[in-house]
Amino acid sequence: MRKLVLFLHASLDGFVEGPNGAMDIGWISYDGDLEKYAKEILSTADTVIWGRGTYQLMHGYWPSVPSNPSASQHERNHAEWIDKTAKIVFSTTLDKVEWNNSRLVKEDVEEEIKNLKQQPGKDMVILGSPRFAHHLMQLDLIDEYKITVSPVLIGSGLPLFQGLKEKVNLKLIENKTFDSGAIGLVYQSVR
Repeated sequence: MRKLVLFLHASLDGFVEGPNGAMDIGWISYDGDLEKYAKEILSTADTVIWGRGTYQLMHGYWPSVPSNPSASQHERNHAEWIDKTAKIVFSTTLDKVEWNNSRLVKEDVEEEIKNLKQQPGKDMVILGSPRFAHHLMQLDLIDEYKITVSPVLIGSGLPLFQGLKEKVNLKLIENKTFDSGAIGLVYQSVR
């Protein structure tokens, strides 16, 4: 059975976005170490799961990277990966998705995720989409939490965890410290 993996960056005080919204992420300790770690995580996935907002942000950025002369090699490689990877967008307000290998799901999130888990393939990864991730956490659909914690306190913003109604038991299966002082944590849901 395929796993649904949440991959997010968080501040030490537990925020995934700063107080200025979705792109308030300049505090992430992103360097070569973290690029390599992200590539390792994404190598286990063949499907990206997004909510509407993150899909629109990503679609507005990544397709332009290959033609951007100032893009790094890491960015170019990621743009190539994301373009050819299956992308499933969950939204009740979008009418269509136009990015290569994208599919729109408008209803029954829980049933769709359960069906996707039964299909053959690699892991599915929620890249960003913290608000949608909160909803999936409430439905107990996330199998692994891969969180990088940056050594910074930002004081306010969107919390990593929000709206949980019940306790979620987790088992630490990996931790890694990066040169920047960031920490990579991998927790598995215990059901």
